[in-house]
Amino acid sequence: MSNVIRLQAGPGDTAEVSPLGAELLSWRAEGVDLIWEPQPEVWPQTAPLLFPVVGWTRDGIRVDGAHFPLGLHGFARHKRFAIRERSPETVSLVLEEDEDSRALYPFAFRLEAHFVLRPGELRVSLSATNRDARSLPYAVGLHPGFRWPLGGSAAPHAIHFDAPEQGEVPVIAPGGLLSSHRRAIPLENGRLPLSAELLEKEALCFLGAASRRLFYDNGDGLGLSVELDDFPHIALWALPPAPFLCIEAWTGHGDPEDFRGDLYEKPSMRILAPGESAAHAATFRLERREGSE
Repeated sequence: MSNVIRLQAGPGDTAEVSPLGAELLSWRAEGVDLIWEPQPEVWPQTAPLLFPVVGWTRDGIRVDGAHFPLGLHGFARHKRFAIRERSPETVSLVLEEDEDSRALYPFAFRLEAHFVLRPGELRVSLSATNRDARSLPYAVGLHPGFRWPLGGSAAPHAIHFDAPEQGEVPVIAPGGLLSSHRRAIPLENGRLPLSAELLEKEALCFLGAASRRLFYDNGDGLGLSVELDDFPHIALWALPPAPFLCIEAWTGHGDPEDFRGDLYEKPSMRILAPGESAAHAATFRLERREGSE
């Protein structure tokens, strides 16, 4: 892709970002490739940005009595962002409303994505601004697909949470909606062992998570820490046996299966007053630990 934005913070630290969707296409930290190589027949993306909703909606959204056919994860991942600023280690991209977006989401907005590459580290920040004359309901999310196995390790992988989390997650109902039923997961002392069996039943959604930091452990001394800033929900998603694990950070989530209300009333949506902005960020850092399993 000739228009790919390439960042570099050293000989072993590079990243590529596409203006289409402001999507992270690759990231190498200290010589370790971290983002999976997409397989179009399985999942054609690498790290889509989610806006102005996260997750599935029930047949679109409703705003002040009108219906709009806004679907899974919104439209930002399909839109071309403008490059606002760039340097060898950073890039900022921006998306604003247009005629097509208003047909799906009837608001004036600005969504900015900022990538900062440092040795062993990548920080991704999202900023939403209300350019409309009325209040703006929105949700944003990060959806990066990391390599699984990580670093080529054959050892069992796990996620470590930095705070106590519930040992059960919502069951995903038909249509991707959130069920009121829950299923148990093998979380013990903050450690969740990863397996194909665990992740073949749809995403694991930790809504209102207590943890602000995760560690993706390859069981062989290498891992990825994830620090979250104003992302209250965490999701893990995969399509075994495809070699990736998505560690997702969300401000909102999909429709509960019994929700039929207005977008302003949807659980976990943020509301911005006219002219107001809000920022959300995640920092991903490669770490080497002895005895991490």
